[in-house]
Parts: sequence; structure tokens; C-alpha cells
Amino acid sequence: MPSSNGNAPIFPKPLPSPLPADLLASVNTHLSNLTPDEILKWGVEYLPNLYQTTAFGLTGLVAIDMLSKSTANPPPLIFLDTLYHFKETYDLVEEVKKRYGYVEAQAGADSEQEPKRIYVYKPEGCSSAADFEKKYGENSWEKDEHTYDFAVKVEPARRAYEDLSVKSVITGRRASQGADRANLQPLEVDSTGLFKLNPLFAWPFNFVEWHISSNNVPRNKLLDQGYKSIGDWHSTVKVKAGEDERAGRWKGKEKTECGLHVDYFAMKAKVRVADAIAVSA
Repeated sequence: MPSSNGNAPIFPKPLPSPLPADLLASVNTHLSNLTPDEILKWGVEYLPNLYQTTAFGLTGLVAIDMLSKSTANPPPLIFLDTLYHFKETYDLVEEVKKRYGYVEAQAGADSEQEPKRIYVYKPEGCSSAADFEKKYGENSWEKDEHTYDFAVKVEPARRAYEDLSVKSVITGRRASQGADRANLQPLEVDSTGLFKLNPLFAWPFNFVEWHISSNNVPRNKLLDQGYKSIGDWHSTVKVKAGEDERAGRWKGKEKTECGLHVDYFAMKAKVRVADAIAVSA
């Protein structure tokens, strides 16, 4: 890859899609030597139609804080409201809005002119947990977790990407979280062609905690009660001493992801099979 000064490589701006494998490899070689803050600045410069998807976990909050210091016009936020978040998570969303000046917006609305926007997406046709249970039944996460994950995370995300013409997203994933994330690269391209930037891919949990504490970043109050990774209230428990940070998610299940970072087409196929079984039952 040629460079302008003998050190920094030159990449197409914005990156093309589809992205050739050799170019992706060159990008990751370059990004692997940068700090998270530098990776974020690179992403803002090179990635097309960039947004940040966040559930306001610690890593996502670090990225929000870093971007607030490097640009007056950070990538808009997308929050997928499953309708089953803890109250403390909803309280944190409001705190982040006030601290960093984000304004809740809707696709195509005048508020898109605001420099800091957050888009909230909920399950299709649902504005409350009662609406969701009327449509899918009570405790649907126990009866058919694939359909549940698709309904609360995957479908709303795809709808957000289509509404907002999203081509790239910033994620809060890190390699130290293990499981499917153990070999995480700074930049990935999923099966739909979406660019996924993982700026803190190389940071361990204690680095994340250090940044949060040192910069007085708002954090979920549940973190002081023994939680480390926080999702829906029905599938999140406290983490015991010696357990990894995501041990409290889907405890007792062979599951490490909610579906958002699983192959979209494979996930959709499972839901179709589940729907067919439900209809025939």
C-alpha cells in the first residue's frame, strides 16, 4: 500500500464497498498500531455514512466520550430499545444526552440538522413491553430466543440502517470479552456489507474502567452492584469474583451474542424456521 509520507498508508476516502480482502487486511494492519482515539478519528475520516450503535455499555461510553473531545459533529447514535432494559439503563441514556448534548431524532426530521443526534429504534409495531407481549407472548425469550433476538435487536437494527442509509457502525466489542470476540479485528465487514469499526478491540476491561473513572464518564449504576455487562433485565445477572465480564449474560446458556453480531442471513433463516414450526404446532 503506497503512502504519502513513507509511514502513513493512503486509503480510498471513503472506503469502497464491497471492500477487497487485501485492502481490508491493509486497513487492519494500520489500525492495529493506533490508539482507540486514533482509530475513531480514522473511522470518521474514512468510513461512509458512519453511526455508533450503542446500548450504553462501558466500551460504548468510552467511544462517546472520546468522540466528544475530538469532533463537534460526532457520528449519530443508534440505541436499540428492546423494551426490556433495566430502569438504570434508561436513566443512563438520559444522563448521556444531557452530558454530551445529544438530541433524540427521527429519520428525515428537521432535527437531523442537530450536530449530535440519537435515534431510538424499538421492535416493529411496539412502544411498550405490553405491546411486545401481546404480539409475541409472555417470556418469549424463553420459548424462542432466536425470534426474540431478531425482533428486539436484529430487525430494528436493519430498519435503522435502511431508514438512515447507514453504511458503517462503531461498536463496543473487545477481544478481551472472549468467545466469538476473541479474534476481533479493528475493522470488519459483515455478511450484509456493513462496515463495523471496533475502536477498543485491544483494550482489556481495566483500561476501559480507567478511562471511565479518569474522565468522569456517566456509567450505569448497576455496575456498582456487581454487574459488568448489562443487557435485558431477564437475561442479565451479577458477575461473581473470578468470572469474565460477560459471564452474567445469558447465564447457563451456550450463547454469547444477542444476534446483532451474528450472521444476519443465518439469523433470519432460523427465525423463518421457528415461525414455520410455531404455525404448524
